[in-house]
Amino acid sequence: MRFLCLHGAGTSAEIFKTQTSAFRAKLSIYPPPTFDFISGPFPSRAAAGIDLFYPPPYYSFYAAASIPALHAAHAWLLDYIAKHGPYDAVMTFSQGGALASSLLLSHFINTPHLPSPFKLAVFICSGLPLQALDDMGLPVGQKARDLDEKSRQALFSQGSSAAILAQGHERWTGIESEEATEGEVLETDVYGLDFTQYPKEWRIRIPTVHVYGKKDPRCPASIQLAWFCEEGKRMEYDHGAGHEVPRKRDVSTIIAEAVEWGVKMASRGV
Repeated sequence: MRFLCLHGAGTSAEIFKTQTSAFRAKLSIYPPPTFDFISGPFPSRAAAGIDLFYPPPYYSFYAAASIPALHAAHAWLLDYIAKHGPYDAVMTFSQGGALASSLLLSHFINTPHLPSPFKLAVFICSGLPLQALDDMGLPVGQKARDLDEKSRQALFSQGSSAAILAQGHERWTGIESEEATEGEVLETDVYGLDFTQYPKEWRIRIPTVHVYGKKDPRCPASIQLAWFCEEGKRMEYDHGAGHEVPRKRDVSTIIAEAVEWGVKMASRGV
């Protein structure tokens, strides 16, 4: 199985390769999967705190949070797949997940009669950008927009070099908001999104694995993305930490098992 691997904004293919090495080493899949790590087309500033651990260069898949920029990123990604694919699966982190998930949802809404670009998606700390929902004509309430903006600001603050040096892993505290408190998530209010307003068939209908942490300020976006994926074909794992790929042995084992589940589901053509 061939995986296309898409990193987060302000990082790179080499960084994402390192970030995922612990759980990839624990995969028990035969034949062994291959992982194609690619960097985004736009040189970028380092993501918050990344320059403490990894040297440049840094890249992003799109330079602006706009619908035209997202469309251009989709076109770039499809062109890359046409030249270097096909790929069986996509594995993403953060912005890479925003790119892949919006492309996949657009595919299943607009061209469901055509083969999907991927048979499996592994989303790590990844959310669906709200501008993609706007572009598809799906209603997004003010509550969701406010929470999205607040979570982005919290991520920048908690992920900063200053926070890392002062607090280490304790810097991850999630997002302080009534809308983001732990508890039952209702179909009518998935962190501000009302899924009863969205057609049931408008879902990502391939097996998906969702890895996120409850202390990640962007955790609500990860859960929203999971709701946009078909319920019987998705697996979710909360690693309990922040906006990162944990490398502890027990957590890496669970992530590897989740990826193995996804590969089996995709291999069966579910």
